[in-house]
Amino acid sequence: MTGFHLTARGLTVRYGSTTALQDVDLDIRAGTLTGLLGRNGSGKTTLLSVAAAFRRPSGGQVLVDGEDPWENERIAPHVHLVRESGDVLVSERLSATISMVADARPDFSHELAGTLLDRFELDVRRRPDKLSRGKRSAFGIVLGLASRARLTLLDEVHLGLDAPSRYAFYDALVADYVEHPRTIVLSSHLISEIDRLLEDVVVLDHGRVLLSEDAERLRSHGLSVTGPVDAVEAFVVGRTVLGRQRLGGTAQVTLLGALDETETRAATAAGLELGPVPLQDLFVHLTADGAPALPAAQEARP
Repeated sequence: MTGFHLTARGLTVRYGSTTALQDVDLDIRAGTLTGLLGRNGSGKTTLLSVAAAFRRPSGGQVLVDGEDPWENERIAPHVHLVRESGDVLVSERLSATISMVADARPDFSHELAGTLLDRFELDVRRRPDKLSRGKRSAFGIVLGLASRARLTLLDEVHLGLDAPSRYAFYDALVADYVEHPRTIVLSSHLISEIDRLLEDVVVLDHGRVLLSEDAERLRSHGLSVTGPVDAVEAFVVGRTVLGRQRLGGTAQVTLLGALDETETRAATAAGLELGPVPLQDLFVHLTADGAPALPAAQEARP
């Protein structure tokens, strides 16, 4: 089994007078685990809904495996969107929803579903409307992972889960992804938790693509410089500063951009400590109002 490639070109979606997505161009590579990041209202759920053929674009197009997914009999069985609201048979037992989803997904794994039901302590005799929010989220995860859809779209599925359950989800996601590669798009606000999972990252901001690239390259855009206040401030003159912190005589500055070997040696000679910037911190800085943009050549992968 291989994953589906997802492409958007000039994608625009409007809800009445509100524009949720505006001229979005992006490529999500087949067979990758991609993080879809953005603040509330950035357009993440709208993008996933269009990709899953739950909504038609107002303009532009989305292609899944090279085809328009709307009412596409070849594509539909292999695309699965799991939303926080849940798409289940509310008044039926969980077993009924599992049967419904399994019938619609040719790659559905009853074995994996059973393992995950046990892990999240879900009783298939229960009804969704009798479950706590966390258990409902866990059930959505069971369906999403067990479907093994070639394009699996997970939209904030962790909401309501406690920390142990979230980490159980992450472990199960990675383990099954490695064993059964497909394209997985994971939308989440908990960037610090999913950072280690991601191969590619797409960041939406006010309905537009702020950046789209592999996770390691994105991390290289940020750099922390720590040391005596005067030395730090002298070193960062003329550089793009994303943020500053100070404690007594020590300062830490977050910079946009990487250093060459000469600059790195100069920093070391000045007694400064250089370090990476966590993906979540970089995301917060780059999506802040008035934040500097990434260099034009690095904004999006061809």
